[in-house]
Amino acid sequence: MSMEWQGKVAVVTGAGGTLCSVIAAFLAEKGMKVVLIGRTKEKLEKTAAVIQSKGGVCRIECADVNDVAALTDIANRVAAEWGPCRILVNGAGGNNINAMTTNTAYNPVEITSDKPEDMRGFFDLDMDVFANVLKTNTVGTVIPCQIFGKQMVVAGGGSILNFASMNTYRPLSRVSAYAMSKAAIANFTQWLAAYLAPANIRVNAVAPGFFVNERSIKYLRTPDGGLSQRGENVMQHTPMKRFGEAPDLLGCVEWLLDDEKAAFVTGITVPVDGGFLSSTGI
Repeated sequence: MSMEWQGKVAVVTGAGGTLCSVIAAFLAEKGMKVVLIGRTKEKLEKTAAVIQSKGGVCRIECADVNDVAALTDIANRVAAEWGPCRILVNGAGGNNINAMTTNTAYNPVEITSDKPEDMRGFFDLDMDVFANVLKTNTVGTVIPCQIFGKQMVVAGGGSILNFASMNTYRPLSRVSAYAMSKAAIANFTQWLAAYLAPANIRVNAVAPGFFVNERSIKYLRTPDGGLSQRGENVMQHTPMKRFGEAPDLLGCVEWLLDDEKAAFVTGITVPVDGGFLSSTGI
């Protein structure tokens, strides 16, 4: 990353997560002052401990990315004490098991009176839960872009990195709400890139392949550490024959955020997936 980012402010939402905790630490190692935003203080404290152990500068700010008032307050305080945000990484998001079907395709049993209690088909999905997944992953990206993006405009430029997914390209089975939301992220990234180009703000996205975290490990691995059926299916479509690890994202993230190396790059979504999108598994 170019030296011009030394001492500048980076905001990372979802900074307590498996991927964004590593990204936040990476930005701090590069000399940036990193604002760690998330809902769970304990997770943010772990990220902060890693950063501080290496001499980095960070601060913990607990908030929900859908809370306009809370994020506005954070932005104002950070600007007053550290200066304007110049890098924004929108890593907050997630899924909800109750917004997922238990079956991968329609089963006539799901609309009968003797449907198994543990079966949840498309027609059983709770629309409040479904809508909340959409809101967290879409509006929860838009709001930080508004609030911290405005600081970038005033400061004369910056870079925004959104988080897409393999679902951006192919809707994976069972996760209709999550897939819909991640498809929207790529579209919004393009729209915002075009809109903010006159303000010297670049907007891009990264689309991680299958990285094991607290949520996905339940579906990709068995309790003994082996592969679940879903995990085996993923491997059949992944030429590199492994799951991603957080450091695998850093080269792409650094490039997309660097105003020198990626000076003419905006509005793109880059897959980091071990070849998943390139393979049919046949």
